[in-house]
Amino acid sequence: MKIITEFIQKESAGGILLVMATILALILSNTFMSPLYQSFLHIPVEIRVGSLELDKSLYHWVNDGLMAIFFLLIGLEVKRELLEGHLSSIKKVALPGIAAIGGMVVPAIIYLLFNYNNPVAVNGWAIPTATDIAFALGILSLLGNRVPVSLKIFLMALAIIDDLGAIVIIAIFYTTDLSTLSIVVALASLSVLILINYLGVTKQAAYFIVGSILWVSVLKSGVHATLAGVALAFTIPLNGKGEHNQPISPLKDIEHNLHFWVAFFILPLFAFVNAGVDITEISLVQMSGSVPMGIMLGLFVGKQVGVFGFSWIAIKLKLATLPEGSNWMQLYGVSLLTGIGFTMSLFIVSLAFEDDSIFQYTDRLAILTGSFLSGIVGYLILKIKKRG
Repeated sequence: MKIITEFIQKESAGGILLVMATILALILSNTFMSPLYQSFLHIPVEIRVGSLELDKSLYHWVNDGLMAIFFLLIGLEVKRELLEGHLSSIKKVALPGIAAIGGMVVPAIIYLLFNYNNPVAVNGWAIPTATDIAFALGILSLLGNRVPVSLKIFLMALAIIDDLGAIVIIAIFYTTDLSTLSIVVALASLSVLILINYLGVTKQAAYFIVGSILWVSVLKSGVHATLAGVALAFTIPLNGKGEHNQPISPLKDIEHNLHFWVAFFILPLFAFVNAGVDITEISLVQMSGSVPMGIMLGLFVGKQVGVFGFSWIAIKLKLATLPEGSNWMQLYGVSLLTGIGFTMSLFIVSLAFEDDSIFQYTDRLAILTGSFLSGIVGYLILKIKKRG
């Protein structure tokens, strides 16, 4: 329980920072400081080693580089939960797993119903399928003991499975032209990581050195660089032997050390560089377009219908049970919170539409709107409804 409590506390505090970073980005992008904000996003950052050159803007370094660390953390959390946590058995994973599937399928269907006849827009079908665990747990933390711990664990497990689904979606659907040489280097690096894991190596430096090579090669390969973080995570051993043969856990140590930086630096910075939408140039007519409507309704309607609907079916069929100490209305309130797509949705939109301005940024505003509605309504329902 200590690990879970620590996780929830850090993600909750991080959620507050995410809100502040988002508000600051919106203020800067909608005032006289907009040129300064845009200049900040496009600061060139270059790393060159011999013929190897990485030349990207600060915006891309955040999305391709720092977010790889975020995905490393997700990978570590998924591996730990699969091996010894709340995803380690069929009984434990049943309800959040089924709910997560519903929470991905229904929003995608709603989005496609609005955009199936637009070959460009259809590429954004995965945008409303994501759940932002930091924001969702942040709202739950404001409710204190009104929400039983079992529901917080349910939401955490669902969001982790949701993130795993997003990883698979990114790997399969959001890759560009592939570089054979880079893929070969990436596969060789991954093979080395698997080998040192098999040999029982517990030195974290060994994994990070080879992992850095893996990240660069994946970045150059055409597969999105953040997937290197997940691949690295799954090769880091959960348990091992340290000096004097004492038991250690490299995975838990790295996970613990990364949480602070991800929650209090990486995700707020990501929100800051991605949430700066100039809403002064967006009209209600534009927001009624198929893409923003598909995103907003996918998040606000699709998520709650998918998560609660699939959960209800699973419980009625006795495939799973209602979280201990909770009731149906509380489960519905938590289902609403899963419509807070924010971080992951903004990340997927940057992959789905290479030209940020193709839909006049209505896609990003739709993410903020759908997430805001889901958070507010979910909070109100959970606040009004008393426990069990």
